[in-house]
Amino acid sequence: MAIIWLRVLLALLIISITPPSSDGELEQWCIADEQTPDGELQAALDWACGRGGADCSMIQVNQPCYLPNTVRDHASFAFNSYFQKFKHKGGSCYFRGAAIITELDPSHNSCHYEFIP
Repeated sequence: MAIIWLRVLLALLIISITPPSSDGELEQWCIADEQTPDGELQAALDWACGRGGADCSMIQVNQPCYLPNTVRDHASFAFNSYFQKFKHKGGSCYFRGAAIITELDPSHNSCHYEFIP
């Protein structure tokens, strides 16, 4: 009887410390790798915003994600836009090694990085 009671308490403890999740998926965003040179980031950014199909409207002049106006920041936004749009259709966060996955929301000020479960 004591063993059953101990198992019940252990199960309740595990349930109480497990963070809730709607479908077991972690929130992940795709951003530019800090170690990637600007030239490589620019090529990947051009692809993502062009043939890749990312929504890059928010990184245009006078839009919420234009500033800071750096290749790295704009690439991060474009990479994440592509990743969120296509991750369930086989798209990845690779960009020839120019991008990485993060579980920390990269949104800042009025610039919101989308997350699609």
